[in-house]
Amino acid sequence: MADKNPLEALLDYGQSVWYDNIARGLIKDGSIQKLIDHSGVRGVTSNPSIFEKAIASGHDYDDQVTELVKAGKSAEEIFTAVAIEDIRDTADLFKPVFDQSNGADGYVSIEVSPTLAHDTEGTLKDAHSFYEVLARTNIMIKVPATPEGIPAIESLIGEGINVNVTLIFALDAYEAVANAYISGLEKLAASGKKPLDKVASVASFFVSRVDVLVDKMLDEKIAATQDAAQKAHLESLKGKAAIANSKLAYQKFQQIFDSERFAKLKAQGAHPQRMLWASTSTKNPAYRDVMYVEELIGPDTVDTMPPQTVVAFGDHGKVARTVDQNVEAAHKVIADLEAAGITMPHVTDQLLKEGVDLFADAFSKLLAGVESKRQQKQLEVAR
Repeated sequence: MADKNPLEALLDYGQSVWYDNIARGLIKDGSIQKLIDHSGVRGVTSNPSIFEKAIASGHDYDDQVTELVKAGKSAEEIFTAVAIEDIRDTADLFKPVFDQSNGADGYVSIEVSPTLAHDTEGTLKDAHSFYEVLARTNIMIKVPATPEGIPAIESLIGEGINVNVTLIFALDAYEAVANAYISGLEKLAASGKKPLDKVASVASFFVSRVDVLVDKMLDEKIAATQDAAQKAHLESLKGKAAIANSKLAYQKFQQIFDSERFAKLKAQGAHPQRMLWASTSTKNPAYRDVMYVEELIGPDTVDTMPPQTVVAFGDHGKVARTVDQNVEAAHKVIADLEAAGITMPHVTDQLLKEGVDLFADAFSKLLAGVESKRQQKQLEVAR
């Protein structure tokens, strides 16, 4: 038997690879199936930025858009119809993975409208709508880890709806997410609506964006000091914050899901809410292109990788259990940053705000692009 490629080998360490990309062309030309068959990819995540790129480029969606224009649909209705078709078709491709893994993998995620990030009721309405229309057991609804998103997460899990919690940057936010998941399971257990082993959730903890912001802050501090030793110390902290922050989050994951509270639910078949590492592409060309994957490998984790990271890790990724190694060094990195005047709560608050804004902007851009296509098709139909 041929040796496993590094992507497939991750599964031996308890980590699943999901693909952070979706486009109709990839579904139709067999690219997604090839990733399942030959690269060990076990799920898919999507977001407004990904759909915006997919719909804006090429003509894969033109026929469907034309039909929807003829039916008098708005830009938002057109986008929803397009997204539902792609998510549903992709979920069907991953159903064998879902079945073979007994519901551990094979999930495809779709995000509630980013404009609802601070609207609990709106989030719940959007989530229910997607869940009912998609009608697939291997769908996850993405909900952001904003203060308004937390009660929505608890409510959805309490109804037995799979949730991918997105935009987690801070340790406190992660803890709130994990507790919302457990509270939701407790409600579900009390109601008896659905067996606990049929509900799944992941907590998407964002990685590389932390370094992008912290490195920028460090560069400002390096430029502001004339002390050579201080410059060298600050320089040595670059590229360290993201992995340190993630390792401390994994420590919290272990504590929460090894607790007595969760043990009661586990006895009824509940699964831990796995940590999903998001934003794992390397943004700084000076850093190893697979560093954010290599440093966070371990049990009960998922890594959702964009296309370039899947290719890079499949080619030269090194596989070893790393997520719970050198934890003391991770604590020291965060302490050294604090001593230098860079506090993680300040960093993560800014990143959450930027993340929400980024997805909302992408969604607005997406709708504008669909509206442009809609008007173009309307003219064609009128002729």
